[in-house]
Amino acid sequence: MKKFVALIGAVAALALTANVAAAQSPIIIKFSHVVANDTPKGKGALKFKELAEKYTNGKVKVEVYPNSQLYKDKEEIEALQLGSVQMLAPSTAKFAPLGAKEFEALDLPWLFKDDAEYAKTMKGPVGKYLFSKLESKGIKGLAYWDNGFHMVSSNEPLLKPADFQGKKFRISGSKIADQYFRLMGSIPQIMAFSEVYQALQTGVVDGCENTPSNYLTQKFDEVQKHITVSNHAHLQYAVIVNAKFWGGLPADIRTQLEKAMDDATEYTNSIAHEENVDALKQIKAKGKAELHYLSDDQKKAWREAMAPTYTWAKGRVGQEVLDVLSKELGVKMN
Repeated sequence: MKKFVALIGAVAALALTANVAAAQSPIIIKFSHVVANDTPKGKGALKFKELAEKYTNGKVKVEVYPNSQLYKDKEEIEALQLGSVQMLAPSTAKFAPLGAKEFEALDLPWLFKDDAEYAKTMKGPVGKYLFSKLESKGIKGLAYWDNGFHMVSSNEPLLKPADFQGKKFRISGSKIADQYFRLMGSIPQIMAFSEVYQALQTGVVDGCENTPSNYLTQKFDEVQKHITVSNHAHLQYAVIVNAKFWGGLPADIRTQLEKAMDDATEYTNSIAHEENVDALKQIKAKGKAELHYLSDDQKKAWREAMAPTYTWAKGRVGQEVLDVLSKELGVKMN
């Protein structure tokens, strides 16, 4: 009998030890993204890791996986929904396949005047409205991160719409981008970000659009002879989390993580412009690609060529989101 009681006591003690150990184990957040660590998004993810672990006193551990180490563009959102990763920061164009086509309105050409207008817009009704479209998909939107304005490149100068004629350009998947490239006379090709360098190098596509920091860190400038600093469209990311995972966190942990995300977002958006300016300087210094800047007349020609995108967009993203943007920006949509 004494042996039995001792055995029961030992089992209870072991169970208690296991429970204490489990309670002390950190909560793991796998944060996956497709760009390099030394980009605004990459640095933002690392800043969130730093702050999340600091603010929770180590109760949360954030594992950051850059450069498509875990999943490519098309795979990552499904992985988030399945719980294989907990956090992502995809470009907003990636939400259309989920049925949230409204996000593509942010890809409209010449929509934002500058980074400041973008930041103000996303902190207001536009940002909240768009995140509401993800709730039924099991996704919680946490923040919007800036990565500046797009440049466009090829092995020939791109200064007027006619220069685009017949050329194949990689796009991330946005139907809005697909439309404005077609209006310029080119052939858009959807392709994973991780495959772009090789596609440019081998001529599978003639060119691409992206921000200066992404051109530099992915070395696109080494396989493209000409880059036009056109600023024709904006690139933004949405930091998202698996809603079930987020809702299951202890309230105090969630509050600390929200503060970490707010601070990481302020940091990321504050460096985005600076990073892109610095990237342009480095691209110029490397001398692999020639940088071109549009004259006022050239920019006007681009705007006029792409303008029908706004009318076309109504059938793609719906009038509602266009009205929300129109009210916020004071811009006529169609």
